[in-house]
Amino acid sequence: MSIETLKSALPDYAKDLRLNLSSVLSQPMLSATQIWGTALATAIAARNSAVIAAIAAEAADKIDATNITAAKTAAALMGMNNIYYRYVHLSPTADFKTMRAGLRMNGMVGHGADGLDFELWSLAVSAVNGCGMCIESHEHEVFKKGATKEQVQAVVKIAAVITAVSAALEGAAALGE
Repeated sequence: MSIETLKSALPDYAKDLRLNLSSVLSQPMLSATQIWGTALATAIAARNSAVIAAIAAEAADKIDATNITAAKTAAALMGMNNIYYRYVHLSPTADFKTMRAGLRMNGMVGHGADGLDFELWSLAVSAVNGCGMCIESHEHEVFKKGATKEQVQAVVKIAAVITAVSAALEGAAALGE
C-alpha cells in the first residue's frame, strides 16, 4: 500500500488528515531520514497494520536499512519505556522514582543511526504513548544535540497526524465505512 492509497482510504470526514499527511511528510526543517524515521516509528506505535505497511514501503525508498531498523528499535524500546516510566511518574509511591528499572535498553546506544535522529524518533513515539517523563527526557536530549523548537514541533506533528490517520482508519473499519 502507498501513501496515496492510504490517503484515499480515509473517509471524507477525515479529509483534513489527508491534507495534513502530505504536509507533515514534507517539512523543510527535517531531513528525509528524520521525517521517515519518525513516520515509521510512530506508525508502529499507532498500531494500524495498513498505516505501518504504507509508511514502511515509502520509508524503504527514502532511507537506508540502518535507519529503518533504528526507527523500529525506537518504537520497540519506547513501547516498553513509555509504559514503565509513565507508571513511575504517575505512581503515588515515591520509592519507584529511585528504584533501578532493570530493563534492557541496549538498543538506545547500539542502533547505528544519528543520535539526534534517534532521539527525535523516541520523542515522537513518547508523545504518541503519552509518557511525560520520557517526553521531558528526550526533549532535553534533542535540544542538547542541537535540535530547534521547529524540528521538535515537526516530529510531534508527524506523530499526531499518523496516530490520527491510524485511528480514523480503525474507526472506519469498525463502522463498516
